[in-house]
Formats: sequence, structure tokens, C-alpha cells
Amino acid sequence: MKALLSGNEAIARGAYEAGCHFAASYPGTPATEILESIAKYKEIRAEWSTNEKVALEVASGASIAGARTIVSMKHVGLNVAADPLFTLSYLGVNGGLVIVTADDPECHSSQNEQDNRQYGRAAKVPVLEPSDSQEAKDFTKLAFDISEEFDTPVIVRITTRIAHSFSPVELEDRIEHKIKGYTKNIEKYLCLPAHARKRRYFVEERLKKLAQYGETAPINRIEWGDKKLGIITCGIAYQYVKEVFPQASVLKIGMVYPIPPNLIRNFIEEIEKNSGEVYVVEERDPFLESEIKFLGFKVKGKEKVPVIGELNQAILRNSFTHTPPGPSPRPHLPGRPPVLCPGCPHRGVFYVIKRLRLHATGDIGCYTLGALPPLNAMDTCLCMGASISQAWGMEAVLGDEIASKLVACIGDSTFLHSGITPLIDLVYNKGRTTVIILDNRTTAMTGHQPHPGTGFTAKGEEGRLIKLEEIARACGVNRVKIVDPYNLKEVEETLKEEVATDEPSVIIARRPCALRTKPEAPFYVDAEKCNSCKVCLGLGCPAIIWKDGKAYIDELLCNGCSLCQQVCKFEAIVRKSEG
Repeated sequence: MKALLSGNEAIARGAYEAGCHFAASYPGTPATEILESIAKYKEIRAEWSTNEKVALEVASGASIAGARTIVSMKHVGLNVAADPLFTLSYLGVNGGLVIVTADDPECHSSQNEQDNRQYGRAAKVPVLEPSDSQEAKDFTKLAFDISEEFDTPVIVRITTRIAHSFSPVELEDRIEHKIKGYTKNIEKYLCLPAHARKRRYFVEERLKKLAQYGETAPINRIEWGDKKLGIITCGIAYQYVKEVFPQASVLKIGMVYPIPPNLIRNFIEEIEKNSGEVYVVEERDPFLESEIKFLGFKVKGKEKVPVIGELNQAILRNSFTHTPPGPSPRPHLPGRPPVLCPGCPHRGVFYVIKRLRLHATGDIGCYTLGALPPLNAMDTCLCMGASISQAWGMEAVLGDEIASKLVACIGDSTFLHSGITPLIDLVYNKGRTTVIILDNRTTAMTGHQPHPGTGFTAKGEEGRLIKLEEIARACGVNRVKIVDPYNLKEVEETLKEEVATDEPSVIIARRPCALRTKPEAPFYVDAEKCNSCKVCLGLGCPAIIWKDGKAYIDELLCNGCSLCQQVCKFEAIVRKSEG
């Protein structure tokens, strides 16, 4: 039976068919749907972890206990999980352990576009890279087998286009694998220096065996065509190559690390024997190109194929022919920058931050949009949890000069992910920065996944509710305030009070995400009272537009949060039920 699946859904299906027992993840686009899809299979225990490092550590424990385990994350999540990854390479596995990393070329929803194939090389673990949904499923299943056969974690690397594109997938039955159980073995699983030195030799021998395996593995294959043009490619780039150069000879690499040297040598020598040229076509870094050049072969790649951004057919064609891309099939449309949703509880906080002319170090989440016009209320964004760390760093060198007008803004899920330790650091080192936790009771940006502060698990079951205010107090913060971000007066008074104190404080701005609550009665603008001051436009609410020289509220978008009514000094904005 076949089904139309996204790459993320196909990976989940592959885990199911492979007899996977345990899955862990932290939500992050473009990888979020992997665990959401896995959670639908009752045979697999699926969990949202507090962060990616914890997810991989939990998965390693499940693997040591003999369970087939998968952990998934977006590319920057593997940065967080890198600490356990590098040592897990030494430890190896008991039950198969698969790590899915979803890279994001073009930065569609990320702060960088790193190439995580580099992690495979650095950690000395194999990396598989599928080219469509069918391969996403098949490679996931194969990854479990490779993991157990070679005693290694295995990385399956996908990109945004694979994660979210749909293609037909052949569905198969689940093959049950008994959980092997745990046997104490400290020389393998306890990485003291004395043990690690021995395992280091094992890692190098494993790489040699994996390279030999790749010579005949069907996921590495040659598709002969015109031998005047040879292309070595992988991942989504393979699809573009087949469309742009249908007659070329192609070496498709499915295991991109370690590469199969003899297979590559045979392919290149055959092309050169026919006076042809060999190109490496890959998205992002010259990863395969560098590996192949290290073998001593003169291939071309990034001289033609861009190293920046996402690849597609038009870009690839233009790279080789230097012909401009054809006319766009769509008419020119005005730019539509991302914006906070109508009724977003973060909007009021950022409006007040701007009004008070405070500096705000920011973090990763919906609230990052508070940096955009017209709010313009966020100064920095680095990585998960860095808002608090950066704020303290600024205070540490500038002192009261900055501390009295500085706040750190972090979301509830992000605070639990990476905000607790920098908050402790701030308190321990005698800082006085005010931290605002924007608590909308969900992981909103990635699609409303639960986290420990919601009291629900990945499978929708009720769990223990972790209270943010109790965590803040446990970190040593004496001043903890909870405010309603829909109440601008309360937010402003609290902010003024807390930034003026000489000790650290935490303000929790608590309101559920507007997309998960029932809207109140909408507002409208009384045109006769509106004096065209445009103050309400400063909220940046997409429900408020400028029409015929007056403010106008689209009642279909308005969710009745009342912020616009609070900022209007002329009482021109009225709730519909009150009109």
C-alpha cells in the first residue's frame, strides 16, 4: 500500500516499521512533525524533552537499555546536543540509535544555515542523506540496522525541502525487535579517560568498516548516462540534477560520510577515460567536494554551484549555462514581512518596552518578531536562552548605565529549554537585570507543542505541571511578578518598578496564545471620533489598517484583545458589543 507522506512523516513511518521503541525531541522547524507523527504510533513511547541535549541523553539511556531509539531536532538543535553526541560516538549503542537533523538552507525559519554533515565528520559517525520521502523512510530503517551492526549512532540528515515535501511512499509492516535489556559494561558505557583511549581505536576501525560497507551499499549507486558529463550528488540536489541534466552520468551518494573511495574512483576514472568532466552538485557546504578532493581527484563544484542559500532547478541550470532564469510564473507581489498574530499576548509587552525606551535582549520564538517595525522593541537574538546571558554580559561591563533600562525577553518553552542556567548565573554573579518570561502556555512558533509548563505530554496525556514562578524563586530570585500582558497599565507600572530595583527580578507575562483561545467580541473604529493620530497603528496589529485617512479594524481578524482601545486617547475604538 502506498501513501503520500512528507519527509518528516516518512521518517516517523520508518521508525515505526523498524521496530523503534522510544523517541525524543524538542520542537524546531523543519523537524517538528517527526515526533508529532511518531507520537501517533502506540507502539512507540514518544516524548518532548526540555531541550535537544536532554533528548539525546535520554535516547542514549534507552539505547544502552537495549531499545531501538530515535531522536530528532532542527540543525541548531544538534549544536545543543553536540556534547553527548561526540562521546556517544565512543560509547556506541546497544539498541539502534538514530539522530535526525533537519537543516534549513535559506534560513526559512532559522538564525543560520549550517551544514550538519560536518557533525558526522567531526564526531566520526555515519551520515545518511535521503532524496525524497521514500528514501526518508527507507534510510531511517537502514540507519537502525547500521547502528546496531557497526555499534554507532547514525545521523540522518534532511533539509527543509525534504522535510516538508510530499511524495509517494510504500508502506510496510512493522518488524518487532525485542528490547535487549541492560548489561553492565563500564569499559564501553563509562567514558573515563582510560576507557575513552581504548574506544578511540574502535572509532577509527569502525570508520574503515563503514567506508567499506558504502562501496556496495545500494544507497550509493551509479546511474550511467552520457559519460562526457559526470555528476556526484546527494540529498535534494539529486532531484535537481536529474531534472536539469537528465542525460548525465550520476553517482548518487546516500551515505555522505564516510564516503566510498573506490566507488568514487571508478566513477571518476570512467568519466575521465571518455574525456568527460566531473562535477559535485550539493546544497550548502562543499562537503562531498572536499572529501573527494582529499582523495586526490580534481573535481569541480562550488566554482559553479552556490554555497549560500537553497538550491533549485533554476539556480542549478543558471550555474552551468549562465542563462538568466525565465519569467516568474507568479505575478509580482508586495513583500509580506512576518508579524505577531492579532491578539498575540506578546504585543502589549513590546509596546510598553518601546514606550519606556528600554533595551531588550531577545530569544528564539514568536516574540522575536517584536524586533520588527513598528514595535522595534528587541535589540538582540542569538540562540535559545541567550537573552538572559547577553543581558547579564551587557550589565556586567556597563553596570547601572545599562541595567536600569535593560530587560531580557524569553518565552516559556525557551526558558525551560535554556533559560534556567543563565538566570542562576545572573543571580549568582549579583546582577540586577529584569527578565520577562513571555508565557503563552505553549511552544507556539513550531505549532503549539506541549512542554513541562503546560502539564501535558507529547501524546496528549496529563502530566506534572512545572510552575515557572517556582523555578524563578528556586534560582534565587526574590522579586517575581505575574502580569496580564493585555493590561498595558499593569505591564508598564510593573516594568518601571522592576527595572528600577537593585536586584534581579522576573516578570511573567501570562496569557494563552491567541490562536488557542476563543476570541472576544471584536472592536471597530468610530470614524467620527478618530482624529487620525495613528497611535493604534504603532501596535503593529494586522487587524488594524489605514483606510481613507482613518484607522480601520478588520473584524474578521480582530480577536478582541483590547490593546488598541487602551492606547486610543480619543475613545474612538469601541467593542462591537458595546456600540
